[in-house]
Amino acid sequence: MPTNQVRERLARDEPALGARAETFSPVMVEVYGRLGYDFVWLDIEHGGPSPYDSTAFDALVRAAESAGIELLVRVPTGDPPMIHKVLDTGITTLLIPQVESAAEVREAVEAAHFSYDGGPGARGFGGGRPTGWGADSEGFIEDQDESVLVGAMIEHRDAVESVEEILSVPELGFAFIGANDLSISMGHPRQTDHPEVQAAIGTVEDACRDAGIPFGAPKHDTAAAADAIADGYDVLRVGDEVGSVRETLGARLDALRGD
Repeated sequence: MPTNQVRERLARDEPALGARAETFSPVMVEVYGRLGYDFVWLDIEHGGPSPYDSTAFDALVRAAESAGIELLVRVPTGDPPMIHKVLDTGITTLLIPQVESAAEVREAVEAAHFSYDGGPGARGFGGGRPTGWGADSEGFIEDQDESVLVGAMIEHRDAVESVEEILSVPELGFAFIGANDLSISMGHPRQTDHPEVQAAIGTVEDACRDAGIPFGAPKHDTAAAADAIADGYDVLRVGDEVGSVRETLGARLDALRGD
């Protein structure tokens, strides 16, 4: 049974680095894997296939397996049936957006586990692709509980106010700071450098350090990403193919045309 290399990196106190597949292309999944990234960010909260259409993930999962890279899927909600559906495609790393309370996070994390917090979890056995269509079902439940990784997006003012309770949820794998949506919820849309927003981000960072929970953020600039790693960030999304094309080929076109 394959292991979750993002989870393994975090367990070794090593940063996990990933890039977003804006186009949801299996080719880009393979490219990122061959480059050596740890994960591909799939944002099905804002685009891509329906999380309830498991067949839409088949090519993406196969591409990830062939290239040795994890798929980190930001699902639209922490709704347990959705979590079950996505996990049954073979994906093991999920990110729950727009959480506001520890109860929401606990429900999502429990839904991802067969055994949870000393008792039964809320995940059911599907026997599909992750088990090799039944061929590798022995030990599957234990392996899955040791591989699955669920993160919570801290991107709402209520989540900041409840951050210590959220971080205390058993088996929470990591927190991910969404500065843009956080700024919107605080009444300062897209003003991520606003003092109140920066203070809220600092509160989350400190709480994660105190709780020993890995934390991350998008950093689409090399210097900013390096600074974040030096500051203790553990999970970094460092760009995407669309932005890279715009930056590299856009500049190349300008240079060749003399613009």
